[in-house]
Amino acid sequence: MELSVNVDHIATLREARKESFPDPVHGAIEAELGGADGITVHLRGDQRHIKPRDVELIAQIIQTELTLEMAATQEMAAIASKVKPACITLVSESPGEITTQGGMNLLKSTDDFQQFITSLKTHGIRIGIFIDPDLEQVKRAARFGAHYVEINTNEYSLLHRSNIKDEILKIARIAKTAKQEGLGVHAGHGLNYHNIDALLSIPEITGYSIGFAIVARAVFVGLQQATHEMKSIIKGVK
Repeated sequence: MELSVNVDHIATLREARKESFPDPVHGAIEAELGGADGITVHLRGDQRHIKPRDVELIAQIIQTELTLEMAATQEMAAIASKVKPACITLVSESPGEITTQGGMNLLKSTDDFQQFITSLKTHGIRIGIFIDPDLEQVKRAARFGAHYVEINTNEYSLLHRSNIKDEILKIARIAKTAKQEGLGVHAGHGLNYHNIDALLSIPEITGYSIGFAIVARAVFVGLQQATHEMKSIIKGVK
């Protein structure tokens, strides 16, 4: 199982004071040194934290895979076609949201969306879609030609540990269906050092995207160590 570290919140801290530091590029290097299998950045339409230059520099300097989270817009497609990240995870965006509020609703997507994905794939980029744990969303993702889905674990992350059984079963069922549909399966949103362990028993999930929890932990132990600790949990190393 692989860990992709999202370095958005390093850029959030930088933008809080409109400084040149801390640098998410430096953060990406530190995460790799800590054992990250990949780096994730979300380039939003309002560019409120990660900037296009961050994406370009990270793509050039890291030794692992870059995943670019972005909305399905022509502006983002132009940037992606220039940078050519290893992966793109398509996400929904709403003005003013603090963080991504939910998965994409593929039931409302059209043939234009499929053409958008097809166009990105011509650049040799693997395409994923961030979805809520719903069977119809999985089937639509496969129909649109995605390579993988990232299951939104926000609802799971908000539950008390004593009430997570049903949500785990739902995520497991979605993950199994996704694999049957020929999709890779990732998970992310709201995962941390305490709640990820219950998902590790789902064999279909092969990748996790985690950002805030690791960056928050890094305040106290450094990003290399924070990444190492999360990677150790995922690997089952005590």
